[in-house]
Amino acid sequence: MGRLTTHVLDTTNGVPGAEIQVELFRVQGDTLQFIKRVYTNSDGRTDSPILEGEAFVSGKYQLVFHVASYYQTKGIQLDDIPFLDDVVIRFGLNDEDAHYHVPLLVSPYSFSTYRGS
Repeated sequence: MGRLTTHVLDTTNGVPGAEIQVELFRVQGDTLQFIKRVYTNSDGRTDSPILEGEAFVSGKYQLVFHVASYYQTKGIQLDDIPFLDDVVIRFGLNDEDAHYHVPLLVSPYSFSTYRGS
């Protein structure tokens, strides 16, 4: 069975992004179907896969990482309208037996992602 995991690294402070709210949606045309809300742990990961088992089906998905609120809790001064409020990553799951890992490297002004292992 396939699974979806993530890992957030705070590149501003050089630490894992702990206690970041992450939401998962399934994208169906113009509609977003909410699936799950999780928080990263002290290592910047979730305690269990975000999606796995019978719920893990092929399709287009979206992860939303709430990074502005994370940086505000760290005492970083952000503009009234932060440059990066939420980081949204859309991606496809094609192989229902594969492990899809979506790492996020983030700062208040930039982010990077890739398909990890």
